[in-house]
Amino acid sequence: MHPKHISIKDFTYHLPDNKIALHPLQQRDASKLLIYKHGEITEDTYQNLHSHLPETSLLVFNNTKVIKARILFTKPTGSIIEIFLLEPHKADFTTALSAAKTCNWKCLIGGAGKWKEESLKMQLAVGGEQLTVMATKIEKLNDAYLIEFIWSGNISFAEILEQMGNIPLPPYIKRKPAEEDKERYQTIYAEHDGSVAAPTAGLHFTPGIFKSLQEKNITKDFVTLHVGAGTFKPVKAATMQLHEMHAEWVDVNIAAIENIIANLDNTIVAVGTTSLRTLESLYWLGVKALLHPSLQQLQITQWEVY
Repeated sequence: MHPKHISIKDFTYHLPDNKIALHPLQQRDASKLLIYKHGEITEDTYQNLHSHLPETSLLVFNNTKVIKARILFTKPTGSIIEIFLLEPHKADFTTALSAAKTCNWKCLIGGAGKWKEESLKMQLAVGGEQLTVMATKIEKLNDAYLIEFIWSGNISFAEILEQMGNIPLPPYIKRKPAEEDKERYQTIYAEHDGSVAAPTAGLHFTPGIFKSLQEKNITKDFVTLHVGAGTFKPVKAATMQLHEMHAEWVDVNIAAIENIIANLDNTIVAVGTTSLRTLESLYWLGVKALLHPSLQQLQITQWEVY
C-alpha cells in the first residue's frame, strides 16, 4: 500500500486522561523504558539503558532548544490574543533570534477574530530598561499569518522572547506552564534555539546515563532539527494523502556525517523521532544533491521520496 492511502481510522484509539503525565518525574532517568526484544515486551527504567545496547553503539541526539514561542498580548478590553511563533520569515533561526529592533515570523494566532487593532502592544522590563514591543499583522498566509515584531531598545529578539514568551507545552498537557518547565522541558544537551516542542525522548537523559554509556564504549553525536508546530497539527483527513505536513529545518555538520559513516557497521540508535527523521532525510537530501548538483537549496517535499 502506498503511504498516501493509509487510513487515519486505523490509528484511532482511546487514551484516557489519567494515562497522560502532566508533570515530569523529579528524577529524569527514573522514567519507564519499554523494551521490545525477540518478540517480547518488558519494562525497565532509563538509568539502565546502557544494559540494553550493544557495545560500540552510536547514539544520535537532536540538540535543538525550545524557544518560548507562545506570546500572550492583553488588549485594553482585557481579552487575550495568543501569537504562536512557527518559523522566521526569509531568515534562519540564528539570524531572526539575534535581530535587533525588528523581525518577521510566520505565526499562528489564537483569537485572530478579536484582533481589530493595527498593532498589539506590550510593555516589558529587560535589564532594567523599559521597552515597548509591537506586533503587526502583515499578511494572511495559507495556514498562518506573517507577523512583524518591532521593539524599542538595542536588544535581541531572543532576549525579548525570554521575557514575554511562554514555553509551548503540547496541547495534550492540560495545564498552564509552570516554573519547572523552563528547565524540565529542555534536554540537558539543548544548544541551538529554534524548536516549538521538545524532542521528548531526549528529556530522560542525564549525566549519569551518559557516564554509563561511555563506560560501555557507547558513543554519541548530535544533529539539529527544529521541531515545528506541525507536530501538534491534528489529522482531520480520512487518509494521509489529504494531510499536509509542515516543513522543518535541519542542520547536520560534516563531522557528524563522517562519524555516522564510520559507524555503519555498528549499531546506530536515533534518540527519538526527530533524530530519526533527520537521518532519513539526510539520505534523501544526499540523493537529491547527487542527482541535481546545481541546486542552490536542498529540501524534500512530503511525498517526493515515494
